[in-house]
Amino acid sequence: MKKLLFALLVLFAIAACGNKQTADSAKETGETTEETITDTISKEIMEQNMQEVQTYLKECGAFFIATADGDQPRVRPFGVSEIIDGRLYIMTGKVKDVFKQMAANGKFEICALKKSGSEWMRLSGNLVVDETLAVKEEFLNRNESLKSMYKADDDNMAVLYITNATARFCSFTAPERKVNF
Repeated sequence: MKKLLFALLVLFAIAACGNKQTADSAKETGETTEETITDTISKEIMEQNMQEVQTYLKECGAFFIATADGDQPRVRPFGVSEIIDGRLYIMTGKVKDVFKQMAANGKFEICALKKSGSEWMRLSGNLVVDETLAVKEEFLNRNESLKSMYKADDDNMAVLYITNATARFCSFTAPERKVNF
């Protein structure tokens, strides 16, 4: 009986290794496997989640971002966010204290309240500074009103993208719903 179980385990291990090699070679040759389908679906869901968050922020107009200044929390209003090249960005000036706080500690939380006052979203994650000139230019092109204050190459404009994001959609009348991207 023990020998039979051992033989079955060996066969399962061989089969598992063969399936892994088959999946890897399928990726290299462009063949579709269950794993690549799952990766594609996950990526599409993440993109949909990011778009949902962006739409919510736009609907709210202003949103509030919390950062840390040492051991003191700081909160201030923001009004622009954009999805560029598959990343959700916010923007500020490098001379501002908020940027210095973000650069020192990328953890943040945003709270966006709908005009009804009964629905809000809390978004947390990490912020990463992006110095790409093309991203800065695109951000300004989508937000013409900022062009009077910033230029893509002025060494003051800072665009930051959000990573490891969790958005919680809350309401006084419905259960909380959570999405990640």
